[in-house]
Amino acid sequence: MSTADLLSIEPLELKFPFELRKQISCALQLSNKTDNYVAFKVKTTNPKKYCVRPNTGVVLPRSTCDVIVTMQAQKEAPPDMQCRDKFLLQSVKVNDGASAKDITAEMFNKEAGHVVEECKLRVVYVSPPQPPSPVREGSEEGSPPRASASDNGHANAAEFAAAAKQFSEGLEAQDKSFEARALITKLTAEKNSAIQQNNKLRQELELLKRQSSKSGSGVSFMVVILIGLIGIIMGYIMKK
Repeated sequence: MSTADLLSIEPLELKFPFELRKQISCALQLSNKTDNYVAFKVKTTNPKKYCVRPNTGVVLPRSTCDVIVTMQAQKEAPPDMQCRDKFLLQSVKVNDGASAKDITAEMFNKEAGHVVEECKLRVVYVSPPQPPSPVREGSEEGSPPRASASDNGHANAAEFAAAAKQFSEGLEAQDKSFEARALITKLTAEKNSAIQQNNKLRQELELLKRQSSKSGSGVSFMVVILIGLIGIIMGYIMKK
């Protein structure tokens, strides 16, 4: 895990259980343990091979953000199962209330004087989970006689079918886990957007409060409307 000043990153290696002709995903978790809004950007040396969602965003103070990295289906296995692809995650402190739409490439320009933290991540291919091999029990004194070759053939076929089914179910569970992480990332982004909208409404409310003493009842009526809107948004956030 990276313990940078702005964002902590887990893990530092992107491990893909490599299989031919199959999309494979893995997740990164970014943790902001500061009291600042932190913008991030994910870059890779092979952008056509990978899909990163989200590849840019803002992590709110004392919160986390999940990033899903998906490798496109590959037609050939690399020599010795070695991968030289790398990722670079950049992070920079931004103004309070900033959102993903406020992010620009200039924010991550060190030559412009911005303080940008960088973390390099490497890609590692691992073997996919293998079905368990059947274990043959040794004969013991008093044990029943061994089955015939035909019986053993049927037993081995049944064991292989059961192992193949278990392996297939494991892959399906893994795919569902990735889908769940993607859904959590989407819901977290929606919640963060609602919180940012609430913060902006609060700032406008404070401004209207200061103007209400000078402008009269018209502004007071707008204050009442904004308070009602904030109440609705907060209720929506609580449901999320």
